[in-house]
Amino acid sequence: MSKIKIFSMGGLDENGKNLYVIDVDDDIFVFDCGLKYASGNLFGIDYIIPDFSYLVENKNRIKGVFLTHSHYENFGGVADLVREIPDIKIYATKFTKYNLLEDGVPETNIIDVNPHKKIDFGENSVFPISVSHSCPDAVMYCLNTKDGSICYTGDFIIDPTMEGAYGMDLGKIAYVGKQNVLCLLSESVFSEKPGHTSPNHRLKSFFKDTLSHYPDRLLFSVFPTHLYTIQEIFDSAANSHRKIVIMGKKLQNVVNFGLENNYLNISEGLLGDLSNIDDSNAILLISDDRAYPFSAISKIINGYDKYIKLKPNDSFVFAEPRYDSTEKQLVKIENDLAMLGCNIISIPKDKSILHHASSEDLMLMIRLLQPKYYMPAEGEYRYMVGNANLASSLGVPNENIFLKQNGDVVLIENGNYVDQFEHINIDDVLIDGKSSDDVGELVIKDREMLSESGIVLISATVSKQDKVLLVGPEITTRGFIYVKDSAEIISKMKEISQVVIERNITPTYVDYNKIKTEIRDELSKYLYEETECKPMIIAVVQEV
Repeated sequence: MSKIKIFSMGGLDENGKNLYVIDVDDDIFVFDCGLKYASGNLFGIDYIIPDFSYLVENKNRIKGVFLTHSHYENFGGVADLVREIPDIKIYATKFTKYNLLEDGVPETNIIDVNPHKKIDFGENSVFPISVSHSCPDAVMYCLNTKDGSICYTGDFIIDPTMEGAYGMDLGKIAYVGKQNVLCLLSESVFSEKPGHTSPNHRLKSFFKDTLSHYPDRLLFSVFPTHLYTIQEIFDSAANSHRKIVIMGKKLQNVVNFGLENNYLNISEGLLGDLSNIDDSNAILLISDDRAYPFSAISKIINGYDKYIKLKPNDSFVFAEPRYDSTEKQLVKIENDLAMLGCNIISIPKDKSILHHASSEDLMLMIRLLQPKYYMPAEGEYRYMVGNANLASSLGVPNENIFLKQNGDVVLIENGNYVDQFEHINIDDVLIDGKSSDDVGELVIKDREMLSESGIVLISATVSKQDKVLLVGPEITTRGFIYVKDSAEIISKMKEISQVVIERNITPTYVDYNKIKTEIRDELSKYLYEETECKPMIIAVVQEV
């Protein structure tokens, strides 16, 4: 009999940053390792990943990281994890492996996963099963233990029309359900949506209507890994006498890989090249990277794109998801496009670009697997509650449904849940640029202060030998006041600073720390009285 711990390091009560840990008799199995896109109040942060401290401390017990599919919310943190644990093994299917390599993960770390081929780890094993999603080669995992299987679905929908690399093996899932499923972790993002996600995720007819109603140049904004959507654009443009031009090296590489591996199929003569960009009826596919949403469109709008110059009769189709964290940015982009005279075409509200399981999909998965315990995962808390209610409606006892937060541990001993609360401290790591170091809350607070009230820099030079003020104090401001219109305030700031500096200079000693502290304190009081603003104040006093 086994001692099993299940907990999340990211993904509960949030969108993205999925990372789930299952500890079976001291063997650690990690499922997914994603990132979360930063919201606008994080001031320059590119993305957020889980704090990997627990995994680093227990790296010798980790059997591997098992990735369900190649969306950044589920695999985007792997490159950062590999930097922390260089020899960690990453298990991935073919298309996910391609994206890992593109993300800079060494090939020596990656182990190929083939659906429906068991991977043995002593008394435990991992069994991947094909599921349907918007990218090819998506899988769910069943971790087989002595007390039964623990299944993690990842993202999925149930659509019998999706075949090949997008197909779902319902038979294998039903078979696993007959073999004693101890616990099921299932996604929650669309738990409040009634019915099945299918067929509302099929957009071919919408794209065809768009092509017929907008005969001029069309620009599609897509996610590079949403190959199912890209294929629908290809299909809708067949026999349209239009050329599709793939913009950007990354998107071009993904499309080429998809064509080479039969993830994508395209009619002969449909793909164009850079010579077709300015064709009156061209179709351009553009995409962004993980850190800078809508950066490609912003570059086009501002006239910085090397190849694309906007025309008043251009039409933009946003064939990608709208996330809460980027909603404001997208609205601004749409306003800018409208001011330039472009048409803006969004996915209808009754359609879904995202391939997540709606309520009927989730209930069917529960019925097929018949788990003893159920743990909603992936999504904000209200969606997790909706997911839990679905399980309860199907007869899963409420005491067997685990609604947890990141770091809360579910303990199962000898096949039974032990109600013993344990929590592992889990923090967010804020990534800015190429640095893998956590930016930290203090830096974010400084950036917030700069964005609200600006900065004031006071600089002065003191004679090292004579202990007298030689130069300054000089005042420099950014984002605070317009200097030419505020001469009186600037003059008073100089006066206050000079008084502080001179009273802390003695014939034998200059207390630089005290000077800086008093300048900050006294200027803060004065500036708040005069302006009701609290800029960041930095005093730089040097000696020569």
